[in-house]
Amino acid sequence: MSRCILFFLVTCLVIDGPIPIGGAGTGSADDAQQKREWQQRFDQQILPVIQSKCVSCHNSESADAGFDLSVFTSGETLDQQADIWDEVGKRVRLREMPPEGSPPLNDREKAAFHSWLDNRPRERDCQQLATDETQAWYRGHVMSRRLTRTEYRNAIRDLIGIEIDTALDLPSDGAGGEGFDTTGDTLFTSPLHLEKYLAIAAQVVHAATAATDRTDVAVGPAEAASRLRLLGDTGTLAGSDVASELSAVREIVQRFGLRAWRRPLQEAECDRLMGLYEFQRSTGRDVVTSVREPLKAILISPNFLFVIEREDAAGGIQRLTQLELATRLALFLWSSIPDDLLLQAALDGKLDDDDQIVRQTRRMLADDRALTLGQNFGMQWLGLTHFIHNVRPDQELFPEFNDQLAADMHEEAVRTVADIFMSNRSLFDLLDTDRVWVNGRLANHYGLDLPAGAPWQAVLMDDRRRGGIITMGAVLASTSYPRRTSPVLRGRWILEELLGSRVPPPPEDVPALDEHEAVTAATLRERLEAHRANPDCAACHNRMDPLGFGLENFDVLGRWRHSDQGHAIDASGRLPSGEQFSGAAELKQALMARRTELERHLIRKMLGFALGRGLGKFDDCVIEDCQTALQEDDHRAWALIETIVLSYPFQHRYFKRAP
Repeated sequence: MSRCILFFLVTCLVIDGPIPIGGAGTGSADDAQQKREWQQRFDQQILPVIQSKCVSCHNSESADAGFDLSVFTSGETLDQQADIWDEVGKRVRLREMPPEGSPPLNDREKAAFHSWLDNRPRERDCQQLATDETQAWYRGHVMSRRLTRTEYRNAIRDLIGIEIDTALDLPSDGAGGEGFDTTGDTLFTSPLHLEKYLAIAAQVVHAATAATDRTDVAVGPAEAASRLRLLGDTGTLAGSDVASELSAVREIVQRFGLRAWRRPLQEAECDRLMGLYEFQRSTGRDVVTSVREPLKAILISPNFLFVIEREDAAGGIQRLTQLELATRLALFLWSSIPDDLLLQAALDGKLDDDDQIVRQTRRMLADDRALTLGQNFGMQWLGLTHFIHNVRPDQELFPEFNDQLAADMHEEAVRTVADIFMSNRSLFDLLDTDRVWVNGRLANHYGLDLPAGAPWQAVLMDDRRRGGIITMGAVLASTSYPRRTSPVLRGRWILEELLGSRVPPPPEDVPALDEHEAVTAATLRERLEAHRANPDCAACHNRMDPLGFGLENFDVLGRWRHSDQGHAIDASGRLPSGEQFSGAAELKQALMARRTELERHLIRKMLGFALGRGLGKFDDCVIEDCQTALQEDDHRAWALIETIVLSYPFQHRYFKRAP
């Protein structure tokens, strides 16, 4: 097939643009009355507190911490920035607002504030999705999209059994929605993508079919398995009559097409693909050379490259077909395409039943391919996607750091996150656990007792200073400067990536602490104390710095230390709430007091990853359902996964109605 025809096949797909999902519903009279009463309580009890204690710092001219509370002049204005109250409530409960030095809330004011926040009306819109009327303002749309680079790479591996040559790899993808590359409106398709798709399809199909009919070429077991999976026993085609040959090849094309396109091929589609084969045979080419053409055409078709969810003519809200649901499950749990068992379950009509969906979900989580939940979801959530290439400690001070150590640190992070979901462990083990994932090399780097050549394994710790994601080498190295650690970067990482708290950028007129100015732990703490003396800095640094100080026993490379250049490490910290701790183990216990924030933030991240879009108020009930399910199951990870895959937005989609 010529390059022009192949390009045409890829670019002929018409994508209609944003396809909203989520929903606007009409509340009952009781809901409206509840909302009016909540607004009245704001006018009577909360607004006076805000005006007397808050707006002097949180106004349009100086919105400390990014909160402008002056816009809320009455209960009727609460809908303007409704999401802000979750964060304000969190900061008040943690006694981070008002900050030290400002007039505090008295017990009556705090009680009124907490009661008002706890009784905020929650709209239960899980069973309704966005419509033509609401899509203009509802941000929870989902776009038809192509496979991400990771999904495409995994799909080729699982489909053919061959890893893509790194020289042919696709460009990296951007992030959107809740911070993941699964968001459709960031997945553009460039001419470079098309060139790569063509080259990869040719390379992997040729590699999987090479030497099939030659006995003088040595074939490894992996290549032999790939060919058998792709073509079956092509030896039976030799010497067969034309009709038998065409029938056998048609079966190959149909089988490969089903797995690649995640649905059975239509007869007309199969006929066109067979036309490519027959043309090649008519020019004198052999069976294997000829069959490569329809197989390559399948791989560069939009039916493989894109996540296609078809609507009927009526449009509106529709449940996904079982085959489409199978694809969503595979993309979510494996970042790949469905395997034969999942496809067969969909073809047999078994994915129309919640019990069967849960059964397939648990099977998939027990499969090695679920390691991608650590590789794809975990690394994006933790901001470590580019760790291996972007983190480069100073080689003069840290000559031990090399590509192998970076890869080991990255793998530790992948396995730490994936183990939570594959082994159905408590989500709180992400924060504090006695297990550390290491191989022999990394164990030696950390000073743990394990043979140098030991494979990857979970090692039990005698103390709690290691264990959990905040003490992983990749996190500690990525939140350090090349020449020294940074309590500020580490504290900010904990607040933003782990707890989901927003930390605004520093004021423009406040200079940053130069990484070369403080070269020891002692002088670093002194300079940060002086930095926090500035009122413009204190609001944020009082939250960040103490958390980072709790990790100061770990150097830039994540190794434990008691001193830094002759100065004893002071790993103590005092949180705005007044709670004090010393060292990583006590820091983790302090963070466990905020585990509800971790859990809710993780739920939001995983739901956004699964749906491939940003979240809005219509997703709040799914988040609450996940929290309830986790509480009822001792916060074990499968409760989160299963609630998401059974949720209304995961199984439904809104399609634009025809004009």
